[in-house]
Amino acid sequence: MSRAVDSLRAVIAPLTRTRLFRRVIGPMLLPPVERLVAWASHGRVQVSALLVPSLVLHTTGAKTGTRRDVPLMYTPDGHGRAIIAGTNFAGSRHPAWTANLLAHPEAAITVHGRDLAVRASLISDGERDAAWARIERQWPGYRGYERDSGRSVRLFLLQPVRVQHSPGSPRA
Repeated sequence: MSRAVDSLRAVIAPLTRTRLFRRVIGPMLLPPVERLVAWASHGRVQVSALLVPSLVLHTTGAKTGTRRDVPLMYTPDGHGRAIIAGTNFAGSRHPAWTANLLAHPEAAITVHGRDLAVRASLISDGERDAAWARIERQWPGYRGYERDSGRSVRLFLLQPVRVQHSPGSPRA
């Protein structure tokens, strides 16, 4: 990580723990800004990726069955997988994408413009502390979102999977 990004992160990280960020800036302003930048850059740039590793998660709606896309911060687990946390800006409810993954664990992600099929699994209670420790090495204080939300934040491990092609079908 560059010194400039580390310095910027050191300034911004405490702001993300404020009530203003959690109630207004994060949930109300960031999503439309992310969508605008993604549209303008044809999906090549994510605002959040300027500070932390970020991806776009592509899920199937738990109730509707329609495709849902959401930009998220992720933490590499050191084994080619990604950890994502359903913090919902410390809101009292789980974000919808977590219900989507519970109902349909087969999903996809876009990272640095590259699409990957993944399978999501809920991180077990016995592995939560280790996952949070890894996340907080990347973004100190992030587990505070869980404490402030009053709920157990759903943590998922995204495992890349090979897409099976039938003989004669085009490859992605």
